[in-house]
Amino acid sequence: MTSFRPAPAWLSDAVFYQIYPQSFADSDGDGIGDFNGITAHLDHLAWLGVNAVWINPCFTSPFRDAGYDVSDYLSVAPRYGTSDDLATLVREAGRRGIRVLLDLVAGHTSDRHPWFTASADDPDDHRYIWAPEGRPDGFVRSPGSRPGAYLPNFFDSQPALNFGYARMDPAEPWRQSVDAEGPRANRAALRDIMDHWLRLGLAGFRVDMAHSLVKDDPDRSATAEVWTELRGWLDAAHPEAVLLSEWGDPAVSVPAGFHVDFFLQFGGPTNGGPLRSLWNNGEGTADEGWDPLDCFFDPSGKGSPRTFVEAWRAAHDAIGDAGHVSLPTSNHDFSRLNCGPRTAEQLPAAFAFQLTWPTLPAIYYGDEIGMRYIPGLPDTEGSVLGPRYNRAGSRTPMQWDDGPNAGFSTAPADRLYLPVDPDPQRPSVAAQRADEASLLHLAHRLIALRKASPELGPDGSVEVLHSGYPFVYVRGGRHLVVINPRSTPAAFTTDVVGEAGPRALEVKGVEADSGVVTARGFGYGVFDLRPASTSD
Repeated sequence: MTSFRPAPAWLSDAVFYQIYPQSFADSDGDGIGDFNGITAHLDHLAWLGVNAVWINPCFTSPFRDAGYDVSDYLSVAPRYGTSDDLATLVREAGRRGIRVLLDLVAGHTSDRHPWFTASADDPDDHRYIWAPEGRPDGFVRSPGSRPGAYLPNFFDSQPALNFGYARMDPAEPWRQSVDAEGPRANRAALRDIMDHWLRLGLAGFRVDMAHSLVKDDPDRSATAEVWTELRGWLDAAHPEAVLLSEWGDPAVSVPAGFHVDFFLQFGGPTNGGPLRSLWNNGEGTADEGWDPLDCFFDPSGKGSPRTFVEAWRAAHDAIGDAGHVSLPTSNHDFSRLNCGPRTAEQLPAAFAFQLTWPTLPAIYYGDEIGMRYIPGLPDTEGSVLGPRYNRAGSRTPMQWDDGPNAGFSTAPADRLYLPVDPDPQRPSVAAQRADEASLLHLAHRLIALRKASPELGPDGSVEVLHSGYPFVYVRGGRHLVVINPRSTPAAFTTDVVGEAGPRALEVKGVEADSGVVTARGFGYGVFDLRPASTSD
């Protein structure tokens, strides 16, 4: 494994919070969220206990893919405000102990980026991948005077930046090596972009489609070398900054140079199996190509935590102390926890697990109050990817209170970026702050417990006692965690629980004494195994 500078000390204590800026808070009444809206709600994040925020792309864009089609990496989109507004957000977040990371789209640009419009008229420009003759499979016909076609990275409006090919092919003589002029220029451009924002006080980047840079790279080794080179530069130039990858395969991405990788609904040897085995109940965003899989957090009790645990252990062993795995509640491309038939009473057990497992937790905005996935929304800025894969349902406005538009915006309802959840019983931050029995208060307490107990962090040990219903494990030799996501009771016998029973720290529906752990349906519990006289 390549030797990198150790990760910044703050990362081990990180609790991430993902903000989809269009939908978080609208400060100027135009129906779209913005920087000032985020700034106005930083106290909510500080109270919750998160200390690192990553914001979906906020650069200038035609928004054909919700900002993942960048037309200028060095300016912010006017819909979100100004560079000064972003600077204020970063400064005010810092005053509250919260770091801010941006979303870096590294593998492609918008087809309206000046780089691309110039390249479409210049056969000698190699910033993008061009086939000078014909139109190979997957390529898009040139929109300019340049003959041939270009390779997109996702939608046709997102031409792939040229980071070279891992393998040459005589039948495709236009393939360039990773050391050709175009790929070298693009690696330099990534350094310049990162340097620009890091010098303005940002704490790092979550990198979109980080695995996609070098083409025809089956084991991703050539792509890994690109990131290894960039990490070397980052360690020297900005040693406190971090890189989070959208790769979905931490065993590969972290050794390549990322500080953190997420378990995602895709990626890795089982195409996202670890995350989907926990949360995916087949509703909301569902890819037709996914293998059927009973998820563990389902009332039927047909799932198992083994798929996740085995994948996490393999990744953890491959990574060592080089970085971390992050476990999200959901994200802007995947169903929320509260999706389909899953009910509010099922969510607390999921948070009790996510905030006590040895990964870095990432909370998707609104999941802390149990916002639900909204089905049937129209295609919005490229949200629909398939007949059952509509991402808009996870991108609806944050529900702050019970006022108009759930407190998200003063705009007329028909001008909102996406409609607010129409359910009159929808949860809100205000209502849950007033109710200490709410999911929001539970998340707040669990985060506080995690911060007060290093054993519950990513570096603490974990011993799985039972990988079924209930799921039982011990963190750091001290904390017993019991999770029962099914609707019916479950029990487990273990010698770690004495007659007196451990001290309850955060418990609902779980009892542990006389060597037996019993959990009611959807029960959870976090206990301190030490005697009361030594527990402080």
